[in-house]
Amino acid sequence: MTLSLNRRRLFRPRDESAGQNRVTFVELFFDLIFVFAVTQLSHTIVEHLSIRGLVEAAVLLVAVWWVWMYTAWATNWLDPETGAVRLMLIVLMLLGLVLSTSIPGAFGDRALGFAVAYVVMQVGRTAFLAWCYRAVDRSNALNITRITIWFLASAPLWLLGAVLGGDAQLALWAAAILLETVGPSVRYYTPILGASPTSSWSVSGGHIAERSGLFIILALGESVLVTGTAFSRGDISAPAVGGVLAAFVGTILFWLLYFSHDAEHGSRFIRSSELSGPIARLTYVYLHIPIVAGVVLSAVGDELVLAHPEDQLSPGGLVVVVGAPVLYLIGNLLFKRSVGRPWLISHLVGVAALVAVYAATVTVLPPLSGLALLWISISIVALVVVADEVSARRDGSSRPDGKPEADTATT
Repeated sequence: MTLSLNRRRLFRPRDESAGQNRVTFVELFFDLIFVFAVTQLSHTIVEHLSIRGLVEAAVLLVAVWWVWMYTAWATNWLDPETGAVRLMLIVLMLLGLVLSTSIPGAFGDRALGFAVAYVVMQVGRTAFLAWCYRAVDRSNALNITRITIWFLASAPLWLLGAVLGGDAQLALWAAAILLETVGPSVRYYTPILGASPTSSWSVSGGHIAERSGLFIILALGESVLVTGTAFSRGDISAPAVGGVLAAFVGTILFWLLYFSHDAEHGSRFIRSSELSGPIARLTYVYLHIPIVAGVVLSAVGDELVLAHPEDQLSPGGLVVVVGAPVLYLIGNLLFKRSVGRPWLISHLVGVAALVAVYAATVTVLPPLSGLALLWISISIVALVVVADEVSARRDGSSRPDGKPEADTATT
């Protein structure tokens, strides 16, 4: 009985209106590891800028996002201010440090370190959460047990891939990521145990929205670090200053596109919904992946341009510089639609314009420097930001309370 009562105290109160589900300082402390992970990812892409390198980076990016997001969901239910949960986060930080330091050699001599750290983080944290839930809610304990089984099913793919290396490693790790990303969509169906009912996926929507927004800020902060580091190491010249300004303006525009209106709107939308779990799964798990990928690739593009602003980009560099805002716009478009905004023509036109710039650059336009192409891409994003601002104000003025209208689209 005493053990059961102690486990009950590990959970957060569920009264969101009382501010008891705020993001805690220990959660922010935990996030520091992922600042390093994002930095490692961007540097790894720069050093392996090829089709295979981008595919490998995509696998690592989803893995990093997956382990962070599942931990964010765990602390949505568990109280990080309690000793046991705080200890869990500290242990995860240590494992996350191993994971992050292994990223540059994840498809080389540090593959096993990455795989072991990842598997232990995912299985250990989820099993601990299932154990905690057994004292509170047997139904949710069963749900988390299903998730643990799915992580155990993917574990051999991670470990075997790390041992085999080469093409087999890439294939097995891609299969592991695919298996794990399919899990939520099929409600973690498990033989004998069945599938988890979506009605039981209750989360604190405001907490999930805030945590996701903080991860976007971490990723954007990495862009600032790249810009400052590259500029401090190079010569001060007009092209270098132009590159710094382009990178800085691009970061501001990315921030405005996500945070100016829609981060708060998304938080209100999920807090007011009775289906917070399914919305969180779609909006803040899946649809944030292209947003995060766009930010990471943007940092890579900034680093490539700042290194040689007047040079023409390689084919891979061209894909990165133009592809980063394309991914970011697509992610924002889907995110905004999922929280009740209409399909935004400005975002679709922006994506089409960027694709057209890429096509023209590789076919009919004279060779452009990386700096020129970066400014062209940023200018297109700037126009989308202006159009989005006009659209958001128009939507807001259509209601007496000034809040954008919300519907249940794509939930």
